[in-house]
Amino acid sequence: MYHLFKCKPKSIGFIVLFLLILISCVPFTYTQEHQGTKEIITPQGVRLLKNKSYDDSIQARSEILELYKNLRLTDVLDAMDLIGLQDIGLMHKNIRALWRDVDKFSHRMVGFAITVRHVPTDVRVGQNSFPNLEGFKKFKSEQYKRAPDAWLAVAKPGDVAVIDAGGIPECGFIGSNNSLGWAEKGIVGVVTNGGARDTDEIVKVKKIAVYCKDGYSTRGVRPGRLIAESYNFPINCAGVLVYPGDLIVADGDGVLVVPRQRALEVGKIAREIHVGDEKSRAGRFKRLGIPLDETVIVE
Repeated sequence: MYHLFKCKPKSIGFIVLFLLILISCVPFTYTQEHQGTKEIITPQGVRLLKNKSYDDSIQARSEILELYKNLRLTDVLDAMDLIGLQDIGLMHKNIRALWRDVDKFSHRMVGFAITVRHVPTDVRVGQNSFPNLEGFKKFKSEQYKRAPDAWLAVAKPGDVAVIDAGGIPECGFIGSNNSLGWAEKGIVGVVTNGGARDTDEIVKVKKIAVYCKDGYSTRGVRPGRLIAESYNFPINCAGVLVYPGDLIVADGDGVLVVPRQRALEVGKIAREIHVGDEKSRAGRFKRLGIPLDETVIVE
């Protein structure tokens, strides 16, 4: 430092200028190097809405299903009104039965929700995407693997698949073949804000109840249209928050979701409503000369 002060003013000026240039170059060099460094990350998502706990024993499931046997959607809806859940769980009226059995009412269903969420694909193909047909077939096979029915691994007899189609308007992920496979595993029905395909066969065999948007057909296959995102997490289906395990009640009037934790409470009230209505209608049947059937109680 002593030698620095003994330098001539002209020399000191050069030294100061040199230091200023050196200081200004340091951050510039660092910035250039920093900009050239890649930071590859995978964002860690957080699910704020958690699944709810419930008793899923065989006994608990059987008790609920027996309680709701032959109950109509309106019986259950009226019961939910009485405990302060008015219209909570009532899906949009455009979710309709694909087929109806007016004799045996086999289109009616009661079961426990397995929630499934699909999202739009991020890969599409068009004309000349591949040099030959084999290329398209390979693409189709690869993309099918991104849209599996993985939820079947946890399915139990008495379950209902509730599927959020992710806003995809033209994809029939419910078909005549795979729906029979679901029926073989004891799945009693499927509800979706999308649609189904191969509907002639589904309607003909009537082995699984299907409730979909406007009761219509969405005809395309999955590859190039959707991919499976998750299952057994809370989803939105037709304006209703559906948790895995919630009770699904469906008939010709639409689809209703009953919170699993309130299912017994709602079911007992709905049973009283239903019995009262059957008795009342039995009297009207007699007075009007209508033959009594299984929809009324004869005393």
